[in-house]
Amino acid sequence: NIMLHRFGILISASRIITSNPFQFNSAHAKLPSTTMTRLNATKSGARTALDEMSPDGSFKRVDAAWRNKISKEPGSMFPPEKNRYHLYVAYACPWAHRTLMTRAIKGLEDVISVTVVMPVWQKTKPDDPNDSHNGWIFADKTSGKVLKNSAGLGGPFPSSYPQNEEDPFYNAKSIREIYEMAGDKDGKYTVPILFDKWSQTIVSNESSEIIQMLNSEFDEYATSPDIDLEPEDLREAMQSVDSWIYPNLNNGVYRCGFAQTQEAYDVAIDELTAAFDRVEDILSRQRFIAGDQFTLSDIRLFVTLLRFDEVYVVYFKTNTRSVANSSVLLNYCRDIYQMARVAETVDMHQIKEHYFCSHPDLNKLSIVPRGPNFERMLKERHNRDDLGIKRPKISVSDDEKSPPPSEASVVSSI
Repeated sequence: NIMLHRFGILISASRIITSNPFQFNSAHAKLPSTTMTRLNATKSGARTALDEMSPDGSFKRVDAAWRNKISKEPGSMFPPEKNRYHLYVAYACPWAHRTLMTRAIKGLEDVISVTVVMPVWQKTKPDDPNDSHNGWIFADKTSGKVLKNSAGLGGPFPSSYPQNEEDPFYNAKSIREIYEMAGDKDGKYTVPILFDKWSQTIVSNESSEIIQMLNSEFDEYATSPDIDLEPEDLREAMQSVDSWIYPNLNNGVYRCGFAQTQEAYDVAIDELTAAFDRVEDILSRQRFIAGDQFTLSDIRLFVTLLRFDEVYVVYFKTNTRSVANSSVLLNYCRDIYQMARVAETVDMHQIKEHYFCSHPDLNKLSIVPRGPNFERMLKERHNRDDLGIKRPKISVSDDEKSPPPSEASVVSSI
């Protein structure tokens, strides 16, 4: 049990005691360089996705900067433990949605706590006229303040929703403050964040690696430990599909939407359209994207397809294709949406409010299109049973075993 004592903080392998936890950051603990990994990924100065542009006008996403691992290996700085870790997420963000889905499917709700930030970006240093950063903020449950977009237009937006929370640990007002508290010097303040409550630092902000950790490292505590979303026999197939779905679809929608030249857009939309058709072809022949079993690759694909018609077709100009117009992909999305615990991770209202109201450069007055009510379509019966039977068998309690909502109870996504 290694003990460190610096700046009035007593640190052990199992707990931390501090009189002022908000002032703690990872540099204080001087953790071994082999176990603490923070990449200098944002030296370009990118602070939001809108800043990640190349000279030719194409969108170039910057890699996540915090890349530590929770591991069951002996001596791990971040071992899996119940109630030690916390997720900061947004319902709106597809990368964060990956982690919410994986946590729900594995049954880790009582193991890893969650705070959901507000959907509409606001100024993160509102009292500093020289700081122009806009980003994720926490709910404000007490002021009743009415908000506009970061340009002072649009809205009005509430300062809280029932499902969004204030920061439970540090009274931080924005996700930026969590990064700064952890000693971040890179300046791209994204969700999801996998946070260690005991050492009070960021473990990871790379969603693809967080979902792998949630799948494999917490089975001792999970209510559905038998579900393996990255089975050994499908890993090669998963890596193969991920390798082209990520750049051309997951990130491809952003490459279309944030392109700043016609040439950059044309390249991105051609590659997205080809990938969309390739996904459709694969899923016309098998139930899931990597084979006959639901995997992390399906989670990665679903969160993009879920947002495609309601947001990306309009906002990101991906209108060469539509999920609703593809019987294969619509039924694939229905199949996943109707799995136990998945629908509760979906908030289409916050998805749309984030995209259409957070970027005044793209939508000055933050007007939200009505849309096709795609989530209503997902509640209709799917036809995927004939293509395979290996949906995850999720353990649910008696109070979760409820019939699907009636048509009258379906709430509009607007």
